[in-house]
Amino acid sequence: MNNIGKSERTSQNRVLELFQNELGYNYLGDWHEEIRTIPVEETLLKKYLLSRGYSETLSQKAVDELVKSATNLSNGLYASNKEVYSLLRYGVTVRDELGSPKETVWLIDWNNFENNDFGVAEEVTVAGRYNKRPDIVIYVNGIALGILELKRSKVSVEEGIRQNLDNQKPEFIQNFFTTIQLVLAGNDTQGLQYGTIETSEKYFLKWKEECDKSFDYVLDKHVFQLCEKHRFLELIHDFVVFDKGVKKLCRPNQYFGIKAAHQNIRNKQGGVIWHTQGSGKSLTMVWLAKWIRENVADSRVLIITDREELDDQIEKLFTGIEERIYRTKSGRDLINVLNAKTEMLIGSLVHKFGRQTDEGDFEAFIKELKENLGSDFKAKGNIHVFVDECHRTQSGKLHDAMKMILPDALFIGFTGTPLLKKDKLKSIEIFGPYIGNPYKFDEAVEDGVVLDLLYEARDVEQFVTDQTKIDEWFDAKTKGLTDVAKVELKKRWGTIQKVLGSKSRLEKIVADIIFDFETKPRLSTGEGNAMLVSSSVHQACKYYEIFQNNNFKNCAIITSYEPHQSDIKGEETGEGTTDKLMKYEVYTKMLNGKSTEEFEAEAKAQFIKEPARMKLLIVVDKLLTGFDAPSATYLYIDKSMQDHGLFQAICRVNRVDTEDKDYGYIIDYKDLFHSLQKSINDYTSEAFDMFDKDDVKGLLKSRISESRDRLETALETVRAMCEPVHPKDEPSFIKFFCGDTENPDDIKATEEKRVALYKAVVKLIRAYANVANEMHKLDYTEQEAEKIKQEVQYYSDLRDTIKQASGDYLDLKRFEPGMRQLMDMYLNANSSKKISDFENKSLVDLIIKLRDELEGTPEDKKRGRQTSVAEIIENNVRKVVNEESQTNPKYYERMSKLLDELIKQRKLETIDYKVYLDNIKKLAEEVSNSSSSQTYPININTRAKQALYDNLDNDENLAILLDEAVKYNKLDGWRDGGIKEKKLRIEVNNIVGDPEKTMNIMEIIKAQNEY
Repeated sequence: MNNIGKSERTSQNRVLELFQNELGYNYLGDWHEEIRTIPVEETLLKKYLLSRGYSETLSQKAVDELVKSATNLSNGLYASNKEVYSLLRYGVTVRDELGSPKETVWLIDWNNFENNDFGVAEEVTVAGRYNKRPDIVIYVNGIALGILELKRSKVSVEEGIRQNLDNQKPEFIQNFFTTIQLVLAGNDTQGLQYGTIETSEKYFLKWKEECDKSFDYVLDKHVFQLCEKHRFLELIHDFVVFDKGVKKLCRPNQYFGIKAAHQNIRNKQGGVIWHTQGSGKSLTMVWLAKWIRENVADSRVLIITDREELDDQIEKLFTGIEERIYRTKSGRDLINVLNAKTEMLIGSLVHKFGRQTDEGDFEAFIKELKENLGSDFKAKGNIHVFVDECHRTQSGKLHDAMKMILPDALFIGFTGTPLLKKDKLKSIEIFGPYIGNPYKFDEAVEDGVVLDLLYEARDVEQFVTDQTKIDEWFDAKTKGLTDVAKVELKKRWGTIQKVLGSKSRLEKIVADIIFDFETKPRLSTGEGNAMLVSSSVHQACKYYEIFQNNNFKNCAIITSYEPHQSDIKGEETGEGTTDKLMKYEVYTKMLNGKSTEEFEAEAKAQFIKEPARMKLLIVVDKLLTGFDAPSATYLYIDKSMQDHGLFQAICRVNRVDTEDKDYGYIIDYKDLFHSLQKSINDYTSEAFDMFDKDDVKGLLKSRISESRDRLETALETVRAMCEPVHPKDEPSFIKFFCGDTENPDDIKATEEKRVALYKAVVKLIRAYANVANEMHKLDYTEQEAEKIKQEVQYYSDLRDTIKQASGDYLDLKRFEPGMRQLMDMYLNANSSKKISDFENKSLVDLIIKLRDELEGTPEDKKRGRQTSVAEIIENNVRKVVNEESQTNPKYYERMSKLLDELIKQRKLETIDYKVYLDNIKKLAEEVSNSSSSQTYPININTRAKQALYDNLDNDENLAILLDEAVKYNKLDGWRDGGIKEKKLRIEVNNIVGDPEKTMNIMEIIKAQNEY
């Protein structure tokens, strides 16, 4: 028997056995025949509560409270799930009877996990607007806490993730996810991925852990590790946070780091947690602090940071775990709080006394603490101190000062960067050894937590050559444009030429960056943006002026400088603008009446949320630590930096964003890594010379060599996919990737091959688009570059043809964003095979275009070409008929029959090909515009009325009466599958008088846009 690509049923049976035999879950049954509306099995839950000694009344009231919260979706799934989570974690407070004291009913025994009833059910049919049936649901005490979608081994886990995401929509079974904590998807080959409610696909996580037990399938190992009873409830109890509208679970590195810290704390031993930039250090702090507060007697937690962003972020995160942190206002305030015992969670910011840096002034902070120590001071409670960015030398001084004030406290240091060789021993001596295993940059990249970084050193004088660069820029901007468009473009030519021709170094760098924004992926499409690190506030202001003068308006300066009138007092000499005057004038104009705080907050928010409107932030010291902006793709460095400062800065662009962000790019104008002089591949030398090599391994890669490897790998991948096709003509490719295009089973069976092709071609286009204007730098000759361009175009055309033939052309999944713009920019836009995505009348245009193409085709190739063209057209028509059929079933049923007859005539060759094209063109027009294809009574004058008329046996009066009734009785948001929709259905039935016919007519009414 062939066991390759076995059905998901086989995997499901095996996983269910694992739950029962290995993990000790009860099998609750196959529930596909029963229909559930809520995620709580009330009978099971009540039975459990009674067994725990709660009274009948308390048990019933607790169940009722949970069901009430679980069925309340008035504020959306997030709010409902958050309310339910609170009841699960903190218990339900109810009274046995009026006048009696309130009691807490624990729905789950968190202290003794084995005291709970764990069960799994399969094929759980859930009622929604459209019913769905999750593969496996995990229940604890009758409450659905986990949901698992399985896929066969040759279907990707992503399909299961998307299925879960679909199910959470209001159209399906959103009502079932109000209690769900873990959302799981898996297959035998890729294993399990986990998230929680509303987790987007890119943030689903893989579990990483060594396992002593051997499994045949990685899926089984992950289920065994993640769903073990203690682990499953521990993740829910200790590793969930509701963060500003997003529910989050821990990553494996956070889980194991915190678990290791638990043991250190039990042993009263400090240490250092090193988790690389972008891997969730703030959440690690918050979850660990929560655990300490709940598990260590008389505990207090003090978190010290020198960044306002982190201080503010931590406060918000504590709110997400139902805790409040007190943020001290000064050193004196901190001493007073420690001396009392009113605040148990305390945040202290090392306040900024200096104005030239974004880092705190440790010396001044320590001095203020010591000055405010009273003779009666003694810190109260069992204090645990978290020190952020503990690698800094100043943190050692802070540690010494805090040890003097808090001699009995336990200190834990946190860092997102490697420890310097000279500081490593000292840091370990101060705080203690590493807690758990360091989570380094290369491991985080491998796990998909952060992105890889590509490095490029640019020498301004060599890189910006006058006419050559201008020609490159103009060629890039005029690809595929008409002569008229080129004339329009030349209106801007004078400004650009002036900028590129200047001798000023800053102007050349500005021109360089503008060039990138015109030509680089993400920058040119507005989906990504950049940061420019300047060496001083004065230089930052000069940069800003140059950008503004060159019509690059969507940028801002973010520095520690605040303009004040005293800055310009006595500065006017009559000899020109001084540095202080220039800074004051530039800043005042940029702020435009706003305070620096207001302006900075708006600029940062826009940079993160609207990258096309805030393209570039010019910074000096600010935002180089703790500023998380997934949109940030390029970091331009024009400042001498090294070690921790440089490490943190370059990690500003390594955050995961949309699918089209493959890397973060570091453009170095200071040649910090001395790569040009030394011609070495180790880009961690020089600037990172004070780190151990193992600690920064794999941090940076050469953009040029990496880009060439990436392009050639992408080309080889697509070539290999197409290798089995012979001969390499359109009919053969269509047959290979689609099968018989009229057979839905063939289309489905070949779907995996097509999706693989689409993804591979997308990767190829991205890889090419990234280097299209600098192929010579990758050491390609002009002939080689032209050949690659043509090959990329060939595969792009093939992809479009296959999408059209299979009917996949509207399947714009998440790997597609921005590709149309990239293809238009870098590839010939006038491809003969490239057909615009279908929108009504373009179908007719398609037929005319393809018919004209055939006129120039040689006779010996015409027959095969005619067949493939006809199949493309027929599939498009069929697709529209199927998609629109619900709006007017009778009409589109007739169109479908006409299409079937035309296809039959073509295949039997009983119709001339030109006549066939004319007939299919006419049919396409009728499909695209139903209202113009037949004669209706004068009062049947809208598409909705026409649909009712066609499906009510051409009864004009009944159609008009129904149309008026729908418009009069429909409520806002009436398509809710609930009371509003039921009310309208009753009104329709009063007119139609036939319940079955009413149900059919209601489906047509729901499909009309005008209702």
